[in-house]
Amino acid sequence: MNKKQTITIAAMAIIALLLAAFILKPRSENHGEEGHADEGHAEQTPAVGAPALEAITLSEAQIKAAGVVVASAAPAQISTILALPGEIRFNDDRTAHVVPKLAGVVTAVHAQLGETVQRGQLLAVLASSALSEQRSELLTAQKRLALASTTLERERKLWQDQISAEQDYLHARQAAAEAELAVQNARQKLSVLGTGAAPGAQLNQLELRAPFTGVVMEKHLALGEAIKEDANVFTISDLSTVWADFAVPPQDLNRVRVGDTVTVRATAFAAQAEGKISYVGSLLGEQTRTANARVALTNPERAWRPGLFVNVEVQSGRSAAAVTVAADAVQTVDGQPAVFVRNAQGFHVQPVVLGRSDGQRTEILQGLAAGVQYAAANSYVLKAELGKDSAEHAH
Repeated sequence: MNKKQTITIAAMAIIALLLAAFILKPRSENHGEEGHADEGHAEQTPAVGAPALEAITLSEAQIKAAGVVVASAAPAQISTILALPGEIRFNDDRTAHVVPKLAGVVTAVHAQLGETVQRGQLLAVLASSALSEQRSELLTAQKRLALASTTLERERKLWQDQISAEQDYLHARQAAAEAELAVQNARQKLSVLGTGAAPGAQLNQLELRAPFTGVVMEKHLALGEAIKEDANVFTISDLSTVWADFAVPPQDLNRVRVGDTVTVRATAFAAQAEGKISYVGSLLGEQTRTANARVALTNPERAWRPGLFVNVEVQSGRSAAAVTVAADAVQTVDGQPAVFVRNAQGFHVQPVVLGRSDGQRTEILQGLAAGVQYAAANSYVLKAELGKDSAEHAH
């Protein structure tokens, strides 16, 4: 290679280096600018995980018009609630199983399943040969008594007129007394059977009537069916009162006492009622190892149906809570419990962690401090307003 070729190659290498430096310098500067732009964009993005508090703008006049009452979160004494599972049952004192007490064949059925019947109302009619014999015995005894009474009166007059001997009069008096006893015996037999003398000529007609006002809960007879004397043909229950039976574990027996007022809540729907404990069992069940307790409930609307599962809440003491709010103040927002906290513009949603509650006050474990003002009453109005705002933003 000569000197001229060497110089040419060196010149080309220098030119190539200069071109490479010129091309690479703008790209690194642009990359730096893009990096700064990304950093600026990152500064504008809010931190992930910081929840935005949903706010409701309301004036003081609007708050008063909506009936929202503002109160301050404060310490309070909260009752300790013991919740025990239970079930609604018939009031056994007002439940009757109607049995005929005599065998017979059903000739008429006047009451249907689920029907409300009044005391003394006719339920069904049976034809019973045994009843016919009992009524025949009563009729025979009554006729004998009538004859014995007539004979006694005649013998009394004959004896007083000294026509017949006193012994004849005494025999007649004894026969009349025996006839009267026979009539009384026949009537008492019919009374035990729940019936009386035959209505007209129907000696075998056995009428089944309601023992008190109630609802026909069971019906086990049909027209033409032969019924035994001990068959349970009707079950009638007065549903104006029912029992809530619940199980009490041994460790809680000292907290459940007769006469205590408890709250019964349905598990299937939103319903509750107050009642008093009327019975606490002294024995533990062999299988459950729990004692049975009972609450008597009034049931005017028949909402408490036998078989319904309930929770029985027993207040068993009071203890202090650092932060509490009114129980009605807690609402569910986005699937979480929350309280509407007062601010300068109106209210904002404050998620909270709940503790104990006795139906009057609810303990707040996290999310709210003592002294903070919140919507204590009619907070559901704010929840509705919040839903309205969300719908408008969606549109």
